[in-house]
Amino acid sequence: MRARFELDQMDFKILDHLQRLGRCSNVELAEMVGLSASPCLTRVKRLQQIGVIQGFGAHVALAQLGDYLIVFSEVTISGHRRHHLRRFEEAAEAVPEIMECYNVSGGYDFLLRIVTRSVSHFQGIMDALLQADLGIEKFSSYIVLRVPFVKHELPLDQLFGEGSAVRADAVDQPFE
Repeated sequence: MRARFELDQMDFKILDHLQRLGRCSNVELAEMVGLSASPCLTRVKRLQQIGVIQGFGAHVALAQLGDYLIVFSEVTISGHRRHHLRRFEEAAEAVPEIMECYNVSGGYDFLLRIVTRSVSHFQGIMDALLQADLGIEKFSSYIVLRVPFVKHELPLDQLFGEGSAVRADAVDQPFE
């Protein structure tokens, strides 16, 4: 388990602005949050070092590039020991089209979000996973018909409130 760290109101303010305006300069960010540039940069670097900020990137509008398909798949694994789950997770992570993988409670073990060119492309991915002998007992899939909205910014204030302590062990980490 990693050491605890605390974020103050200013850290949350920085995170909130960076979620919405990740390409802003440090000087612009500092002005928005009410700090001078040097302390602002120090805080951003600290947030990166402790793993709260995990990177910066662009949100690509897939519909502008061409046709695509989003599929959610529920996957049940036959074995439930840690090595069974890890083996599936590693195989799923190696598939570029599998964008998200959640180990969940309930009637199945994993929920996957998969982005593909077509139904046949998706079927090829699932066939390859089944042939890899990963212990997949069954899977059910749901094709997305439309996406009314996607939110990229986390509601930090609603989740943690101003000045709340955030534990390092609360940051999502793979099995150790």
